[in-house]
Amino acid sequence: EELFTRTPQGLKPTAQAERLWPQVRGALAVLRDAIAPEHYDPQRDPASWRLLMTDATAARLVPPLVAALESPAAPIDLRVLPLLTRDPGPALETGDADLALGVFAGLTPDPACGSATVRSLPLYQTRYVCVMRGGHALAHCALDLDAFCAARHLKVSFAGRLRGQVDQALAALGRARRVVLTVGQYITAARVAAQSDLLAVLPESVLTATGCRERLAARELPFALPPVQVAMLWHQRHDAHPAHRWLRERVQAAAAAAGAAVSR
Repeated sequence: EELFTRTPQGLKPTAQAERLWPQVRGALAVLRDAIAPEHYDPQRDPASWRLLMTDATAARLVPPLVAALESPAAPIDLRVLPLLTRDPGPALETGDADLALGVFAGLTPDPACGSATVRSLPLYQTRYVCVMRGGHALAHCALDLDAFCAARHLKVSFAGRLRGQVDQALAALGRARRVVLTVGQYITAARVAAQSDLLAVLPESVLTATGCRERLAARELPFALPPVQVAMLWHQRHDAHPAHRWLRERVQAAAAAAGAAVSR
Protein backbone atom coordinates (compact mmCIF):
# COMPACT_ATOMS: atom_id res chain seq x y z
CA GLU A 1 0.00 0.00 0.00
CA GLU A 2 1.31 3.45 -0.92
CA LEU A 3 2.43 5.71 1.92
CA PHE A 4 2.67 8.97 -0.06
CA THR A 5 0.81 10.58 -2.94
CA ARG A 6 1.94 13.39 -5.19
CA THR A 7 0.08 16.70 -4.99
CA PRO A 8 0.78 20.13 -6.56
CA GLN A 9 2.33 21.08 -3.22
CA GLY A 10 4.58 17.99 -3.06
CA LEU A 11 4.35 14.59 -1.41
CA LYS A 12 1.47 14.07 1.01
CA PRO A 13 1.25 11.13 3.47
CA THR A 14 -1.65 8.75 2.94
CA ALA A 15 -4.06 7.70 5.67
CA GLN A 16 -2.03 4.51 6.08
CA ALA A 17 1.14 6.54 6.63
CA GLU A 18 -0.64 8.70 9.20
CA ARG A 19 -1.71 5.55 11.06
CA LEU A 20 1.83 4.12 11.01
CA TRP A 21 3.61 7.32 12.02
CA PRO A 22 3.24 6.99 15.84
CA GLN A 23 4.84 3.51 15.79
CA VAL A 24 7.57 4.65 13.38
CA ARG A 25 8.33 7.71 15.48
CA GLY A 26 8.62 5.57 18.61
CA ALA A 27 10.95 3.15 16.84
CA LEU A 28 13.11 6.04 15.62
CA ALA A 29 13.33 7.38 19.16
CA VAL A 30 14.52 3.99 20.41
CA LEU A 31 17.15 3.87 17.64
CA ARG A 32 18.25 7.44 18.40
CA ASP A 33 18.75 6.62 22.07
CA ALA A 34 20.58 3.38 21.23
CA ILE A 35 23.22 5.23 19.22
CA ALA A 36 23.35 8.28 21.47
CA PRO A 37 26.75 9.23 22.94
CA GLU A 38 27.63 7.75 26.31
CA HIS A 39 28.38 11.17 27.78
CA TYR A 40 26.53 14.47 27.68
CA ASP A 41 28.18 17.87 27.95
CA PRO A 42 25.50 20.52 28.60
CA GLN A 43 27.88 23.30 27.54
CA ARG A 44 28.64 21.70 24.19
CA ASP A 45 25.90 19.29 23.11
CA PRO A 46 22.67 20.90 21.81
CA ALA A 47 19.36 19.42 22.95
CA SER A 48 15.66 20.17 22.54
CA TRP A 49 13.08 19.10 25.13
CA ARG A 50 9.30 19.13 25.34
CA LEU A 51 7.79 19.16 28.83
CA LEU A 52 4.10 18.70 29.63
CA MET A 53 2.82 20.41 32.78
CA THR A 54 -0.05 22.45 34.18
CA ASP A 55 0.14 26.21 34.57
CA ALA A 56 0.68 25.98 38.33
CA THR A 57 3.43 23.35 38.05
CA ALA A 58 5.12 25.46 35.40
CA ALA A 59 4.93 28.60 37.54
CA ARG A 60 6.58 26.72 40.40
CA LEU A 61 9.25 24.71 38.54
CA VAL A 62 10.15 26.54 35.34
CA PRO A 63 11.89 29.57 36.92
CA PRO A 64 14.41 27.49 38.95
CA LEU A 65 14.73 25.08 36.00
CA VAL A 66 15.64 27.91 33.63
CA ALA A 67 18.13 29.23 36.19
CA ALA A 68 19.76 25.78 36.32
CA LEU A 69 19.93 25.59 32.53
CA GLU A 70 21.36 29.10 32.21
CA SER A 71 24.19 28.57 34.66
CA PRO A 72 26.24 26.36 32.30
CA ALA A 73 24.93 28.37 29.29
CA ALA A 74 23.56 25.11 27.94
CA PRO A 75 22.61 25.11 24.22
CA ILE A 76 19.15 23.81 25.06
CA ASP A 77 15.74 24.59 23.64
CA LEU A 78 12.98 24.02 26.18
CA ARG A 79 9.31 23.94 25.23
CA VAL A 80 6.70 23.84 28.00
CA LEU A 81 3.41 22.49 26.66
CA PRO A 82 0.04 22.40 28.46
CA LEU A 83 -0.85 19.16 30.22
CA LEU A 84 -4.42 18.51 29.11
CA THR A 85 -4.84 14.92 30.30
CA ARG A 86 -4.39 12.83 33.42
CA ASP A 87 -2.66 10.16 31.32
CA PRO A 88 0.33 11.51 29.35
CA GLY A 89 1.50 7.97 28.53
CA PRO A 90 0.55 8.14 24.83
CA ALA A 91 2.46 11.42 24.34
CA LEU A 92 5.54 9.94 26.03
CA GLU A 93 5.19 6.76 23.99
CA THR A 94 5.05 8.55 20.65
CA GLY A 95 7.76 11.07 21.53
CA ASP A 96 5.45 14.08 21.46
CA ALA A 97 6.76 14.84 24.97
CA ASP A 98 10.01 14.02 26.76
CA LEU A 99 8.73 14.56 30.30
CA ALA A 100 5.35 15.03 31.96
CA LEU A 101 5.13 16.80 35.32
CA GLY A 102 1.95 16.81 37.37
CA VAL A 103 -0.54 14.88 39.47
CA PHE A 104 -1.25 11.45 38.03
CA ALA A 105 -3.40 9.86 40.75
CA GLY A 106 -4.23 6.24 40.07
CA LEU A 107 -1.70 5.96 37.24
CA THR A 108 1.37 5.06 39.28
CA PRO A 109 1.17 1.49 40.59
CA ASP A 110 4.94 1.60 41.38
CA PRO A 111 7.21 2.26 39.77
CA ALA A 112 5.50 2.61 36.42
CA CYS A 113 2.64 4.86 35.43
CA GLY A 114 -0.22 2.89 33.95
CA SER A 115 2.22 1.08 31.69
CA ALA A 116 5.44 -0.87 32.21
CA THR A 117 7.08 1.47 29.67
CA VAL A 118 6.54 4.71 31.62
CA ARG A 119 8.68 5.59 34.62
CA SER A 120 7.63 7.79 37.52
CA LEU A 121 9.57 9.76 40.11
CA PRO A 122 7.90 11.80 42.90
CA LEU A 123 8.98 15.46 43.03
CA TYR A 124 7.03 16.97 45.92
CA GLN A 125 3.86 16.49 47.92
CA THR A 126 1.19 18.97 48.93
CA ARG A 127 -2.46 18.86 50.01
CA TYR A 128 -5.82 20.14 48.85
CA VAL A 129 -7.34 23.17 50.60
CA CYS A 130 -10.50 25.18 50.11
CA VAL A 131 -9.64 28.60 48.69
CA MET A 132 -11.78 31.75 48.77
CA ARG A 133 -11.36 35.51 48.76
CA GLY A 134 -10.10 37.03 51.99
CA GLY A 135 -13.38 38.87 52.60
CA HIS A 136 -15.60 35.82 52.09
CA ALA A 137 -18.13 35.08 54.85
CA LEU A 138 -16.46 31.67 55.38
CA ALA A 139 -12.90 33.00 55.46
CA HIS A 140 -12.74 33.65 59.20
CA CYS A 141 -14.37 30.58 60.68
CA ALA A 142 -13.94 26.82 60.67
CA LEU A 143 -15.39 25.40 57.45
CA ASP A 144 -17.92 22.63 58.07
CA LEU A 145 -19.47 20.26 55.55
CA ASP A 146 -22.86 21.99 55.51
CA ALA A 147 -21.33 25.39 54.74
CA PHE A 148 -19.06 23.88 52.09
CA CYS A 149 -21.95 22.20 50.28
CA ALA A 150 -24.21 25.25 50.55
CA ALA A 151 -21.66 27.51 48.86
CA ARG A 152 -21.21 27.97 45.12
CA HIS A 153 -18.07 26.46 43.63
CA LEU A 154 -15.68 26.55 40.71
CA LYS A 155 -13.54 23.59 39.78
CA VAL A 156 -10.46 22.80 37.71
CA SER A 157 -10.72 20.11 35.05
CA PHE A 158 -8.20 19.73 32.24
CA ALA A 159 -10.61 17.59 30.23
CA GLY A 160 -13.79 19.49 31.18
CA ARG A 161 -15.22 16.63 33.24
CA LEU A 162 -18.31 17.47 35.28
CA ARG A 163 -17.33 15.31 38.29
CA GLY A 164 -13.94 15.15 39.89
CA GLN A 165 -12.23 13.87 43.01
CA VAL A 166 -14.03 16.32 45.30
CA ASP A 167 -17.43 15.35 43.91
CA GLN A 168 -16.65 11.66 44.35
CA ALA A 169 -15.61 12.23 47.97
CA LEU A 170 -18.82 14.15 48.65
CA ALA A 171 -20.95 11.48 46.96
CA ALA A 172 -19.43 8.87 49.28
CA LEU A 173 -20.79 10.98 52.16
CA GLY A 174 -24.20 11.34 50.51
CA ARG A 175 -23.55 15.01 49.76
CA ALA A 176 -23.03 17.20 46.70
CA ARG A 177 -21.92 20.72 45.81
CA ARG A 178 -23.07 23.26 43.23
CA VAL A 179 -20.37 23.89 40.62
CA VAL A 180 -21.16 26.97 38.54
CA LEU A 181 -17.83 27.33 36.72
CA THR A 182 -15.26 24.88 35.36
CA VAL A 183 -11.86 26.10 34.15
CA GLY A 184 -8.75 24.36 32.84
CA GLN A 185 -6.08 26.24 34.81
CA TYR A 186 -5.29 26.38 38.52
CA ILE A 187 -4.11 29.97 38.41
CA THR A 188 -7.30 31.08 36.65
CA ALA A 189 -9.33 29.32 39.34
CA ALA A 190 -7.43 31.09 42.12
CA ARG A 191 -7.84 34.49 40.49
CA VAL A 192 -11.58 33.98 40.00
CA ALA A 193 -11.93 32.90 43.64
CA ALA A 194 -10.05 36.04 44.73
CA GLN A 195 -12.62 38.23 42.95
CA SER A 196 -15.89 36.39 43.63
CA ASP A 197 -17.79 34.43 46.26
CA LEU A 198 -16.99 31.09 44.63
CA LEU A 199 -15.00 28.45 46.50
CA ALA A 200 -12.23 26.45 44.83
CA VAL A 201 -10.45 23.30 46.00
CA LEU A 202 -6.81 23.67 44.96
CA PRO A 203 -3.42 22.17 45.83
CA GLU A 204 -1.92 24.34 48.57
CA SER A 205 1.36 24.64 46.66
CA VAL A 206 -0.50 26.46 43.86
CA LEU A 207 -1.28 29.51 45.97
CA THR A 208 2.18 31.08 45.93
CA ALA A 209 2.21 30.91 42.11
CA THR A 210 -1.12 32.70 41.62
CA GLY A 211 0.12 36.26 42.03
CA CYS A 212 -2.84 36.98 44.33
CA ARG A 213 -1.97 34.96 47.43
CA GLU A 214 -2.48 37.96 49.74
CA ARG A 215 -6.10 38.25 48.60
CA LEU A 216 -6.93 34.59 49.27
CA ALA A 217 -7.87 32.65 52.37
CA ALA A 218 -7.27 28.90 52.59
CA ARG A 219 -9.25 26.59 54.89
CA GLU A 220 -9.01 22.92 55.80
CA LEU A 221 -11.45 20.75 53.89
CA PRO A 222 -14.31 19.32 55.99
CA PHE A 223 -13.72 15.87 54.44
CA ALA A 224 -10.72 13.74 53.61
CA LEU A 225 -8.83 13.78 50.31
CA PRO A 226 -5.55 11.95 49.65
CA PRO A 227 -2.33 13.98 49.49
CA VAL A 228 -1.37 15.58 46.19
CA GLN A 229 1.73 13.89 44.79
CA VAL A 230 3.42 15.78 41.97
CA ALA A 231 5.55 13.40 39.89
CA MET A 232 7.81 13.38 36.86
CA LEU A 233 7.05 10.82 34.14
CA TRP A 234 9.18 9.67 31.20
CA HIS A 235 9.39 6.74 28.81
CA GLN A 236 11.65 3.89 29.88
CA ARG A 237 13.64 4.04 26.63
CA HIS A 238 15.22 7.24 28.01
CA ASP A 239 16.32 5.63 31.29
CA ALA A 240 20.01 5.45 30.41
CA HIS A 241 20.14 8.30 27.91
CA PRO A 242 22.82 10.68 29.30
CA ALA A 243 21.17 13.92 28.16
CA HIS A 244 17.72 12.84 29.34
CA ARG A 245 19.14 11.71 32.67
CA TRP A 246 20.83 15.12 33.03
CA LEU A 247 17.51 16.84 32.33
CA ARG A 248 15.69 14.73 34.93
CA GLU A 249 18.33 15.64 37.51
CA ARG A 250 17.84 19.34 36.73
CA VAL A 251 14.07 18.99 37.16
CA GLN A 252 14.59 17.26 40.53
CA ALA A 253 16.90 20.08 41.61
CA ALA A 254 14.35 22.68 40.45
CA ALA A 255 11.63 20.98 42.50
CA ALA A 256 13.89 21.00 45.57
CA ALA A 257 14.78 24.68 45.03
CA ALA A 258 11.10 25.61 44.59
CA GLY A 259 10.19 23.77 47.77
CA ALA A 260 12.92 25.56 49.71
CA ALA A 261 11.72 28.94 48.41
CA VAL A 262 8.12 28.21 49.45
CA SER A 263 9.16 27.15 52.97
CA ARG A 264 11.12 30.36 53.62
